[in-house]
Amino acid sequence: MYIGDVLGRRALYSPEALAVVDSGKTPHLKLTYRELNARANRLANWLRAQGISKGAVVGILARDGVEYLDTFFACGKLGAILALYNWRAHPRELLGVFENTQPQALIFSGEFGEAARFLKQNCASLYHLLHIEGGGVLGSTHLDHALNNAPDSPVHTDSVEAEDIACLIFTGGTTGLPKAAQISHRMIAWNTLNTIIHDLQHGDITVNVFPMFHTGGLLVYTTPLLILGGTVVLTRQFDAAQVLDLIQQYAATVFAGVPTMYQLLTAAPNWASADLSTLRFCTSGGAPLPVTLVEQFEREKGVRFKQGFGMTEFGPGIFALAPEDAIRKAGSIGRPNFFIDARIVDENNQPLPAGEVGELVLKGQSALSGYFNNPEASAAAVDAEGWFHTGDLARHDEAWYFYIVDRKKDMFISGGENVYPAEIEQALYKHPAVQQCAVIGVPDPKWGEVGKACVVLKADQTATPDELIAHLSNHLARYKVPKSVEIMPSLPISAAGKILKRELRALFVPDS
Repeated sequence: MYIGDVLGRRALYSPEALAVVDSGKTPHLKLTYRELNARANRLANWLRAQGISKGAVVGILARDGVEYLDTFFACGKLGAILALYNWRAHPRELLGVFENTQPQALIFSGEFGEAARFLKQNCASLYHLLHIEGGGVLGSTHLDHALNNAPDSPVHTDSVEAEDIACLIFTGGTTGLPKAAQISHRMIAWNTLNTIIHDLQHGDITVNVFPMFHTGGLLVYTTPLLILGGTVVLTRQFDAAQVLDLIQQYAATVFAGVPTMYQLLTAAPNWASADLSTLRFCTSGGAPLPVTLVEQFEREKGVRFKQGFGMTEFGPGIFALAPEDAIRKAGSIGRPNFFIDARIVDENNQPLPAGEVGELVLKGQSALSGYFNNPEASAAAVDAEGWFHTGDLARHDEAWYFYIVDRKKDMFISGGENVYPAEIEQALYKHPAVQQCAVIGVPDPKWGEVGKACVVLKADQTATPDELIAHLSNHLARYKVPKSVEIMPSLPISAAGKILKRELRALFVPDS
């Protein structure tokens, strides 16, 4: 299977089924599989006429919308590579990424017109621009013009193989340029198989709240569900009240988010009135989900949680925790998905027994094909036995349930003891006043490093730093308790809804 076949098959098997709802359009744009396939064919034919062929890179810099799917499947039909650029990056940061990936065409939202202008003027490979809305820049073509003036005759590239690259998704590196994970057609197919085995059914409907340039937006449920023939409701950007309305309006059966998003849903003005009864389950990943949230969703909405773990470079679906285990195995990411092998190893790559903390390593058919134009990083990610090294510290119990202890880079050492911020954050979430929190290590002349907790309080609750430290002292060993607590109005959040600890470190440890 390759991505270029997907919509053509769906247009054959279920042509009138509802494929996509783009809620960012007014009114909502609703497309059947026949219509979505015709759009992809038109765009593929237009791109081909501009000289785009197998192996060429086509970029997109846009807010979420059906245009991502148009481009993804059009590139799939041509055997071209879709590069999903992060619109939150500064244009000068993007230029370095462009110079590495050499896109020949760029599709962009109107609000990123000035960035597109700068990139076109400074990136020699970029010769064609398509704008989604607005007036465009530097003679760019409106995407609707391409869709309205190209034929919808089928496009197929026979030479595309399973190992060919379908798209590039960029990892959030803390130093240097973001690495471009090469996502092959093979990787997408195996992730889809894992996802269907563990999560999806025919007739499922989801509301996507992740940015489409992120693996969560394109590959967690969106692509597998389109392959399966379900319905994907797209949002332009995450808005808690709108998401609750969309779940109800379109009778969503599955939903995925990160803990920050679930916290914001419970604080939305329409939370009390929202009917979420169509949801078979919600999936949470990206960070440990506070048990209090699991309990609140089940108590107030009758919604059960699946928890999991994924990453851009592998899957992204790697682990799944069944709803019935959400409380019993609280904090676990579950067991490996069906076609994933996982183990915990020490610094010498030797497997560790149950209960011991080491690095999580993975093996399976849903692994990336290295990093684009970065052989050094590609070689470093996989060891001699073919195990992919995640950089996550984890353990598993005797029943093969895995637990992420923390990221290697987030762990700090205080007085010779390893301290894992994720454990402290879970304890903080047990306090009724805590809405969001993040713990970082900061320099200390006596202990080397100590913890600093950054906390956002719930709107109707109060707590002092001393009260929160006392709370933690009742739950954690003394050396784990942060020496300071900073009450903040908000925490820096990524487009994927994750707390950006590197920005907190920059704020409180300027030289880090």
